Amino acid sequence: MNNKPMVGVTLDVEKPGGYSKYPWYALRTNYAQAIAGAGGLPVALPDLPELAEDLLARIDALVVTGGAFDVDPALYGDATRHASVTLKETRTATELALVRGALAREMPVLGICGGEQLLAVALGGMLIQHIPASVPGALAHEQPNPRHEPGHAVKIVAGTLLHRIVGVDRMEVNSAHHQAVRGAGPDAVVDALAEDGVIEGIEAPRHRFCLGVQWHPEYLIGPGDRRIFDALIAAAVG
Repeated sequence: MNNKPMVGVTLDVEKPGGYSKYPWYALRTNYAQAIAGAGGLPVALPDLPELAEDLLARIDALVVTGGAFDVDPALYGDATRHASVTLKETRTATELALVRGALAREMPVLGICGGEQLLAVALGGMLIQHIPASVPGALAHEQPNPRHEPGHAVKIVAGTLLHRIVGVDRMEVNSAHHQAVRGAGPDAVVDALAEDGVIEGIEAPRHRFCLGVQWHPEYLIGPGDRRIFDALIAAAVG
C-alpha cells in the first residue's frame, strides 16, 4: 500500500507519578503494532476535545482504546453511580466528540473494550456499571490469566458486520472489563455475546463501518482479531 490510511488512536491520560512527575499520556504498543501490521499509519490523538474536528480532518479512521476508567453514568441517563466507577471526564469528552464527528463524516470507527462502551453511549445505549453486582453467575470478565491469553469464548451473531469480518460463529477472546453494554441503543445492534449473556460486541448498520468489541483484538490472540484490523484499514482505504 503506497498511501497508508492514517488511523487516529485515542490516548489514556495519567496523573503525575510513575513515568513522569507531571500528567502524561499512555498507550500500549500493541495498538499501534496491530494497526501498522494491517497496513495503517497509527497516529496518537491528544486528550483535547476542542481539537476534535481539526484532528478528524487529518485522519482516515478512528480507534477508541480502552483504559482503567468508566463513562459517567449521567451521560446515559443513569442517576446512580456504583462505588467502583472511576471517571476521566476530559478523556470521555474528547472521545465522544471524536466518535460523533467521525460518524457524521462516515469515517470508519473501531471501539475497543472501554472504547466499545463509549461507542455504545454515543449511539444512545446504556451500560452495566459493575458486572459482578448486576449479572448473577457472570464469567470472570476481568480474567486472572495474562491478557495475551484467552479468557472466555464469545458467540458471533450471524448476519452482522462482525460475522462477515471474522468468518466464524465463535471466538476465544481475552477479557479485561468490569462494565459492559446493557443496551445497544436505537442506532446499534448486538453482534457478539458471552456465554453468560454479557454483550461483547455492537455495531451500527446505518454507518459504513462502526464496530465495537469488548475484548482487546490488538493482542491478536486468534485470526479473527487480525481480520478486525484488516477490515478497519480496508474501510479506511475504500
